[in-house]
Amino acid sequence: MHIFINCLAASSGSGLTYVHNIVPQIAARPQLRATLALPSKLRTTLGSPPNVSFIEIDINGGAAGRFCWEQLYLRNVVRASGADVLISAGNFALRRSPVPQILLSGNCLYTCPDFYRDLLSRRAYRIWLDTWIRGFFARRSVRWADCTVAPSQTFAETLQCWTEGSVVGIHHGFDRKIFFEDHAGLTPAIREQVDAGADVLRLLFVSHYNYYRNFETVLRALPYIKERLGTRRLQLVLTCKLTEKDSGYYSAKVARRLLHDLGISNDVVELGAVPYSALQHVIRACHIYVTAAYAETFAHPLVEAMACGLPIVASDLPVHREICGDAAVYFPRFSPRILAERVIELGQSLALRKKLSDAAFTRSRDFSWRDHLDQIVGLAQSLKRGSFEYSRAA
Repeated sequence: MHIFINCLAASSGSGLTYVHNIVPQIAARPQLRATLALPSKLRTTLGSPPNVSFIEIDINGGAAGRFCWEQLYLRNVVRASGADVLISAGNFALRRSPVPQILLSGNCLYTCPDFYRDLLSRRAYRIWLDTWIRGFFARRSVRWADCTVAPSQTFAETLQCWTEGSVVGIHHGFDRKIFFEDHAGLTPAIREQVDAGADVLRLLFVSHYNYYRNFETVLRALPYIKERLGTRRLQLVLTCKLTEKDSGYYSAKVARRLLHDLGISNDVVELGAVPYSALQHVIRACHIYVTAAYAETFAHPLVEAMACGLPIVASDLPVHREICGDAAVYFPRFSPRILAERVIELGQSLALRKKLSDAAFTRSRDFSWRDHLDQIVGLAQSLKRGSFEYSRAA
């Protein structure tokens, strides 16, 4: 089996996570060959794995330029590679692929009414239009592909309703060996910012700043938590900086203003981006993981937090329940008061924290990149044989 993987859109976030984890799995299978099309910046981080060849392609013009290049030229590259199956990562498929095509679709914002309402309330009209346009082509892409793979069953069912296309839910994986390979502990710079005092309740939220992760609800919950904690201190640890100059896409102005208006500036630790090797140490330095996201397709940080045994307080989304199960307690996604109540419940009950922590360890072991690739390869083989049969999920 020779698969061609279009990774040209893997520039950040889950795209990078996917490529860095799937390449070692392919390299460990002598019976499997892969050709990856990817930016040269990403190529330099992947070494020289066996069974894997790379085609470096740098495209100007952002997402629009990349989409146009793919539709005009990619089919010739795929055909020349001699691949049996094309896997299109990054939400957009190749129209009229020369070989059977699997689309990896993982952006739920195109289908999320809350996100469109949020953008309008912030007067972020450019992002609204950009999202709508991308959504138009993402929807068409599901129809162009022979099969679409979503990273959760919840999102697979959403895509099925949205497109009436063939969508399969296959969980993303988690590599414990890679995640826990660093034994150096917290760096001095991070240790200096994270107060390790015994009388501190430390919350963690791992994400760069964006709207759909709903930072503002988490921030609004902090005064309620502080009121209930009494003399005990509170820290919210973030892996981003709300005081950075805006990127031009998501503006952190509202969140920055809340720090001042709510009087919580001294309670929020803005670490900025944390190296993946150090993330386990940051998680273990905290007591509870919180997320108020109102849109999600999988959420790798939840699996990473569970692998460290951290109890979770999560917004009550079907995908969060699918991923976390009994390892989390849940709250309505726009309710800072109920979020605060869930945190206090955990903060005051060692037995409840222990129960969720044990469930978290157990649940985290259900996610495997090896299992993920097994299912992807099985799907590719059935497409190659022409024996793929799709049945809509109930």
